[in-house]
Amino acid sequence: MGCFTFVKLMTVLFNLLIFLGGLTLLAMGIWVSVDGDSFLRLLGPFSGQGAQFVNVGFLCIAIGAVLLLLGLLGCCGAHKESKCLLLTFFSVILIIFFAEVAAGVVALAYSSFAEGILKAWATPALQKDYGSDPVVTKIWNTTMTELQCCGFTNYTDFVGSKFEAENGGSLPPGCCWTNSAPCSPYEAERSAVQGCFKHILETLKEQANIVGGIAAGLGVLELAAMIVSMYLYCHLDTRIS
Repeated sequence: MGCFTFVKLMTVLFNLLIFLGGLTLLAMGIWVSVDGDSFLRLLGPFSGQGAQFVNVGFLCIAIGAVLLLLGLLGCCGAHKESKCLLLTFFSVILIIFFAEVAAGVVALAYSSFAEGILKAWATPALQKDYGSDPVVTKIWNTTMTELQCCGFTNYTDFVGSKFEAENGGSLPPGCCWTNSAPCSPYEAERSAVQGCFKHILETLKEQANIVGGIAAGLGVLELAAMIVSMYLYCHLDTRIS
């Protein structure tokens, strides 16, 4: 009985924290979505960089609503010793857990195809649209400037392109180590500037351990929540008797 009471109390406190966290996230998401201007004013000199936070308002609302529901189910189920609420709480956690596992399996299964899929989109865009399409040009210029890379694979993505033909055989300045025009294919070959995909892949690998650690931590918490909820569920009959 003492163990049951302790587990029940810890479950209530833990789910109360989840409920409060979800409520806070939900309120912030609603505020950002409805009144983004006042939110940005609070950022002061960083308001110019904070516009991206306004775009995630709906995401905060969705995550906050899920946390709110989970916290409410777990807290009320443990406090009221309701088998129905505890079973619902367990079911929701189980669905989320299976969804995360499925997403991880899909990500691992299709990671080997990522380069081919991206290249099928990127290479034609660089060959035909770079330099003429403002959106494509801006995206690639920003990417190449920030990552200090050239093209998707390397400078050869621009060889024979519409941009090269319209600029007298010159490639984008970032493809040469001097980072200035004109940048000939010969100079680009000597510079050996890496393609953007390699930089993106290296960045993802560097962050993989952090992402994996967070995912593993969430998985452990979810398993612990399911075990505790099932423990309370199975011992309620003994508790009542």
